[in-house]
Amino acid sequence: MIRRGLGFGLVCCLGCGTKPDVTVTLPADQPAPSAKRDEPPVPLNPDAPVQYPAALAAQRIGGSVILRLFLDSTGRAVPESTSIQESSGYPALDSAALAAAPRLRYAPALRDGKPISVPFLQPLNFRPPPGGATLP
Repeated sequence: MIRRGLGFGLVCCLGCGTKPDVTVTLPADQPAPSAKRDEPPVPLNPDAPVQYPAALAAQRIGGSVILRLFLDSTGRAVPESTSIQESSGYPALDSAALAAAPRLRYAPALRDGKPISVPFLQPLNFRPPPGGATLP
């Protein structure tokens, strides 16, 4: 009985002698729709408008501040929403970063190709001038 079942299966698979129709019709080539991507804000300031505190620069003290900004759909920071996400540990550096926030400029964030308002984290790094150089 087992042989008969196996033989029947082989005859069904191999015995009909016809080839299956595997022709597949593909749709005509159509241009792909332009992909509109989501993009984060892009900084536009060629130079960061941050004033390094002179007393800290003279002592060669540096640090990093991370600002939490809310950018509107034009890419401008909403002043009352700006805060310190992560402190440098030096109040003077944190204050300098907060003071510069209104002068930071961005290309707006995009969703589906349209400008939107978004929260955004902006790191600002304060590095003392190399060697004995002073800041302007």
